[in-house]
Order: sequence, then C-alpha cells, then structure tokens
Amino acid sequence: MSFLSTLPSRIAAARAKRKGPPPCSCALPPPRKKGASAVARLSGAWRGAVLPIAAIAIWAVVSALHLVKSGLLVSPLAVLQTGWQQTLSGALLRALSASLAREASGFVIGTVGGLLLGSLLGFSRIARRVVGPSFDTFKQISLFAWIPLISVWFGLGDAAKVVFLSLAALLPVTAHTCDGIHAVPRSYIEVARAFRYSRLQLITHVILPAALPSIFTGIYLALIYSWLATLGAEYLLVSGSGIGNLLIDGSEQFRMDLVLFGIIVVGLTGWALNALARAIERAVFARRPARAS
Repeated sequence: MSFLSTLPSRIAAARAKRKGPPPCSCALPPPRKKGASAVARLSGAWRGAVLPIAAIAIWAVVSALHLVKSGLLVSPLAVLQTGWQQTLSGALLRALSASLAREASGFVIGTVGGLLLGSLLGFSRIARRVVGPSFDTFKQISLFAWIPLISVWFGLGDAAKVVFLSLAALLPVTAHTCDGIHAVPRSYIEVARAFRYSRLQLITHVILPAALPSIFTGIYLALIYSWLATLGAEYLLVSGSGIGNLLIDGSEQFRMDLVLFGIIVVGLTGWALNALARAIERAVFARRPARAS
C-alpha cells in the first residue's frame, strides 16, 4: 500500500485528533449552594460549644445540690457576679492590659530574634556548625530554670518578665525557621539556578516562600508559649498587676469565685489569641496565589 493511498485516512485521523476527544456524557455535578458552607461552619461552632455548655450545667447542678463544700466550689452565678464587679471597677481591664502588654513585648522581641537566629542557622553552614550545637543544648533546658538567674540579673519587675517571655517566643521561632529553610526541596533551588537567579532572588523568591508555612507554625507556637509564660512569670516574679496576680490574690483570700473567674478570662484570652493568629495566617496564605499570578 502506497503512501498516497493512505493519505486520506491520515488526514482524517489528524483532523479528529485536532478536534480533541469526544464530549463527555457524564452529567455535571449539581451547583453548590452558597449558604451551605456557612451552615456547616455554624453547625461546627455549635458542636464545639457542646462540651463547655455541658460542663457549666454540671457545675451549676453540683453547686446547687451542695455536693462540694461552698468554699471550694462556688456557683456559676457567683462567678458571673464577681466578673461583673471586676469589670465595673476596672480591675479586670488593668490586669488584662498589663498581662497583654508584657505578652506583646516579649512576643515581638522573641519572634524577631528567632527569625534572625533561625535564618542565620538556616543559611549559614558556619553558623550551623558553631552555634547549632549550643542552641540544641539550650533548647533542652527548661524555660522555668532560667527564672532564678533572670530574677537576679533583672529583678522582679516588668523587665525580668519581658526577658522571660522573649525566651519563650525565641525557641519555637528559631527552630521552625531553621527547619523550614532546610526542608526546601533541592529541585526548587536547582530550577532557580537554571534561571540564573541571584543569591538574593533565590532567598526572597524561592527559599523564604517555601519555608513560610514552617515559619508561621513557629510564630503561632511562640504566641501560645508567650501567653502561657506570661502567667508563669506573674506567678513566680510577683510584682505589679496582671491576670496571674489576680489569681494569686483570689487564692490568698480564699475567694474561689475570683480564682475561677481569672481562669475563665485566661482561657478566653488564649482562645482569642489563637483565633487571631489563625485568621492572620489564612489571610496571608490566601494572598499568595494572587501574588504568584
């Protein structure tokens, strides 16, 4: 069979190939309702509120039936009244603002130092060999073991507490920044070098964006650790006002209503900080595709 005799069939096959595959006969999925995701989020929020509501209900029943001595467990209504009094008198605002100011100062100082130190350990082999072993040893020391030394060097005021909170934020940010830089796939770097990226372009356009999820994890943990360390510092470095001092005052005066109210405020504040960090993280990562395009 000659080439010319097969030419019509070749042309027909080429045209069919150019037209593309036959249309799919599968039915399209039904359109998603816009309010479905909102309803799902609302139902998920209600499911998360089941356990706190049940705990408050059990607490109210136990206190109403006097199953526990009233001096050890007060009623939810007494805690609510104490919280209202603390709010009207301004004591809650003063204590919470003092604790959050310390937490913010220590968080910012520790995060900036952690980003710098983690980047140094991630990019410099010399720093990793010289400083890396010392940092790995430093991580194994309990954070509260530094309080006696900090109290001697900086006293019992806000300066000592901020130093303590800075250490609490420094460790996770440094570790996750360094690990995120090391975890960047080698193929990314090879492609960037093939496109003749400079050292600065390689860092700013390839390595740091790829390491950003790990860096955000370190910052998120630093926010949590610094808030927890705020209460520890106010417990152990007793000087000035704060939520920790509010709990201490309630314990010394044997006022369980004040203690329980302080615990609730600590939990709600931690929840708010957690939600704020998650919202910022979602906003930052939602903008990345737009920038990349």
